[in-house]
Amino acid sequence: MGDPAGHTVFFHHGTPGSTKTMLALEPLTESAELFFVTTSRAGYGVSSRREGRDIASVVDDTRHVLDALGRGSYVALGWSGGGPHALACAALDAPRCLKGVTLAGVAPSDVDFDWMEGMGPENLEEFALAKEGGPAYEAYMKASCAAMADVNKDNVIELMSGLVPEVDREVLASDYERDVFATGMRYGFVNDWRGYFDDNVAFLLPWGFDTSTIDVPVSVYFGDADLMVPPKHGHWLTKSIPNGVAHHHAPEGHLSIFARHLDEVASDLSSAFAS
Repeated sequence: MGDPAGHTVFFHHGTPGSTKTMLALEPLTESAELFFVTTSRAGYGVSSRREGRDIASVVDDTRHVLDALGRGSYVALGWSGGGPHALACAALDAPRCLKGVTLAGVAPSDVDFDWMEGMGPENLEEFALAKEGGPAYEAYMKASCAAMADVNKDNVIELMSGLVPEVDREVLASDYERDVFATGMRYGFVNDWRGYFDDNVAFLLPWGFDTSTIDVPVSVYFGDADLMVPPKHGHWLTKSIPNGVAHHHAPEGHLSIFARHLDEVASDLSSAFAS
């Protein structure tokens, strides 16, 4: 998507998500000369499952896709659960990966603060079960994903009501925006629900790299109204990454941190390619 002659941005979708999540980035193509590439992560959409994958596993997939398209250097952009995957590229695929940009991205689970504090009720239940693992967690995920597989513009807010503060509800006020958001989620479950399951497991295990070893610049966008990834995650990431720069917009939530700062994000992505 975008200008094939433009600079390459590899987009890592959220959790859950899919290639269709990239429709939300369409306004960025009007703000900068960029070409966006994405995939459905292993287990999502029509991508084969990669059982036992860690966060770092995405780097090989990213390289293969960019090689197949004949693309060279790139910026890794990740939203939500895609944030750690963008950081993996910044850590393990430099200098080809020039920069990482994470929008409301989660921190590793072994941090020195309560990783779940400030999350909405759905996330609290989900990750409490994920930490325990076993049949109860599998049953919960299977049931949750069955509901998400039928999500649409009319029920998406109701389905995630405890995770969507007023500022994010304002972003989803139009039928179009709700449809884009719901479509990206729904397509992730077209074949199975294990992509979502595997993402959550990977977040809670060692990521396969240390954020303190990232040498390239990283921009960390986060807001204080986020009920999916609370602001402590953004603060921690900014401090732990040597060249991390905070883009802290206090009033924003999980969706509005991107939707209301399109020009800033576009400029940030383009800056990595400035000579």
